[in-house]
Amino acid sequence: MNFYTDNESLSFYLHHPEMAEIATLRENNFAEAGQHPEAPANADEAIEQYDSVMRLLGEITADIVAPNAESVDHEGPHIENGRVVYAKGTQQNLQTMIRAGLYGMTLERKYNGLNFPRVLAVMAGETIARADVGFATIWGLQDCADTIQQFASQELKDKYLPRIYGGATCSMDLTEPDAGSDLQSVRLRATFDEAANCWRLNGVKRFITNGDADLHLVLARSEEGSTDGRGLSYFIFDRADGGLTVRRIENKMGIKGSPTAELVFTNAPAYLVGERRLGLIKYVMSLMNAARLGVGSQAIGLCEAACREAEAYAASRQQFGHPINEFIAVQDLLRAMRARTDAARSLMYETARMVDRSASSKPAARVADILTPLVKLMASEFSCRNAYDCIQVHGGSGFMKEYACERLYRDSRVLSIYEGTSQLQVVAAIKGIANGSYLKRIEEYDQQVAAMTLNEQQQAILATLRHATEGYRALYEKATSNGTTDALFEHAARALTETLAYTIMGYLLLMDSTRSDRYLDSADYTARQAVAESASAMAMIA
Repeated sequence: MNFYTDNESLSFYLHHPEMAEIATLRENNFAEAGQHPEAPANADEAIEQYDSVMRLLGEITADIVAPNAESVDHEGPHIENGRVVYAKGTQQNLQTMIRAGLYGMTLERKYNGLNFPRVLAVMAGETIARADVGFATIWGLQDCADTIQQFASQELKDKYLPRIYGGATCSMDLTEPDAGSDLQSVRLRATFDEAANCWRLNGVKRFITNGDADLHLVLARSEEGSTDGRGLSYFIFDRADGGLTVRRIENKMGIKGSPTAELVFTNAPAYLVGERRLGLIKYVMSLMNAARLGVGSQAIGLCEAACREAEAYAASRQQFGHPINEFIAVQDLLRAMRARTDAARSLMYETARMVDRSASSKPAARVADILTPLVKLMASEFSCRNAYDCIQVHGGSGFMKEYACERLYRDSRVLSIYEGTSQLQVVAAIKGIANGSYLKRIEEYDQQVAAMTLNEQQQAILATLRHATEGYRALYEKATSNGTTDALFEHAARALTETLAYTIMGYLLLMDSTRSDRYLDSADYTARQAVAESASAMAMIA
């Protein structure tokens, strides 16, 4: 098996019409890229490189990561001599990825990275998460390299980035016992040690994913007497320098292979990333956007895994002399699961393309900013629904640990919680709702579709999406009719957010269907959901 080549959607998005331009932009963004011996000669050669690496990754995830998932779930990590020890399967996964040269996907080549665009990073994350979401969380934290690459001094880049390509694991240490989503309340102290020419970290971090990693990005209070986000700075800490104790590993419901730790820093030496006082305001916000795309990719990978488990079981399970996939009720479940997966994936790759364009386009950066919370919200919620429906298709068997769907169900639940809960994603979307950015983007998608040649079924889907758009417009006007956005926060925020998300995903799938008719059914389902969501939302705020 190969988890890349057996999934037509991945090749479909890798060969999207915009990918040639994105590949060219990626190479042109780094002056040395054209002189590097491994740099592709043109966009076509770059996409061939992407395809080759994804084929290798797809083979490893199918042959090694997926077979290890069950044993990793049972064994989990443990503490030994003050250090976290991964489950045996996790260790094998990591070593295989390192030997294959698959770390540092988005790093510049001068740091030994592959210099791939964000589209490839999320595609890799999705593929790995289909095999094991727990391992995907460890893998995905290499996104810390992007923050170092973008904001750290040249000295820190030269010291740490080649290590990440070499397989050094990473963590981002943000949360504390009294500072979860409210990161302005972080209290871990950072004081400058003039004699050693470094900062010293003292305090506790909690719920830190991959908490005993080799390299840590740590949010700490550098300004004495401060109490808000303006007193926080960002630091890099090397586990090899000492000063860190792992107090415990949390006993979690799911993603058991990924160690979630409570950490105690005691005079731990660390180095400032970027400028003081910008830790939360600038650097964490940048990292969190990347992390939310990463969680979205994990959620889509789990959606895909749940679909395949349900489809395979429904095809083989006989009841009343027929396979259960012949029954309408089961067909409805399978159709909804596949449509959710397609919809979330269409939104994910649209957002990733905008992120890749954002380095040279402010309009693309603005679109990426408004789409990112939608990806995190919808993909994570869909993963929970797909995992639930996967068990439902299995019936009583799905409640048994011998079936993978039970693990998928447990693993899915955290996806709508970490890196910002679904509720926080709705809050993040409020500004774009209130200022009309989402409505403008929907209208732009409508113009793009209107310029395409559509068949009769596609025209019907477009009519449904336009109906949903008018429903969203009416919702927006009603929620803001008193001249303020108070109603958005009080009654309509979630309803409006989900309505616009379904509408946007419907348009994206409709455009995808002009390149492949396999997306027609999902586009139709998603468009109808957009209309249903707008009607339900209007009833809620009437």
